[in-house]
Amino acid sequence: MAYTILHVDDEKEIIKLLKMYLKSEEMTLLEAYDGQEALEIISKTEIDLLIVDVMMPKIDGFELIRKVRKISNMPILVISARVEASDRIFGLELGADDYLTKPFDPHEAIARVKALLRRYHGLGVAEKASAAELTVGDLKLDLHSCSALVSGQSIELTAVEFRVLKLLMEQPGRVFTKEQIYEHGWEDSLTGYNNVRVMMSKLREKIGNERIRTIRGLGYRLEAANEGS
Repeated sequence: MAYTILHVDDEKEIIKLLKMYLKSEEMTLLEAYDGQEALEIISKTEIDLLIVDVMMPKIDGFELIRKVRKISNMPILVISARVEASDRIFGLELGADDYLTKPFDPHEAIARVKALLRRYHGLGVAEKASAAELTVGDLKLDLHSCSALVSGQSIELTAVEFRVLKLLMEQPGRVFTKEQIYEHGWEDSLTGYNNVRVMMSKLREKIGNERIRTIRGLGYRLEAANEGS
């Protein structure tokens, strides 16, 4: 399947570098050099994945992620020279699915792009033989459209949030460790467990704090019913 990727970076050489590597993957790469230009492209074109720098003119990368998350749950990969842990955490809190720092290995960047596309656009494909919807109380998760409803109100989820919420909803009441949540959500066994705390905080904001209980020293569980936090 051919995918359309939008790469936003004011460093044209960075875009040129990734474009060269993506050619062999039969992916279409659209280019933008600031956040405002990226938003205009997104409003007119169906984008499968967004690659975004942080430090850009007009609208920076963080603000772009914030705006995109209001209208889409497309996978977002940040590639930035801002290497502080606080920047990575902030980007993930805003809704980015992955964060890669400059300088970077183009092969690793392409691998991450392919992984995000496989995870996001493969959602629902493996579920054809199972139910199309998960329901826990008034929380509903549509496995085909990758969307969620809380008390009838639609909420936007990132690809990672969707996978984690699906995991929790498949077995409400079961405690999952941070390691299990990380490996399932990011489909990665690397030790990025601090990302779990950030993501769970954002997920709680979206579905309600009382729905996810922290089990001290063990992990997290989704309450089978709204029993309080």
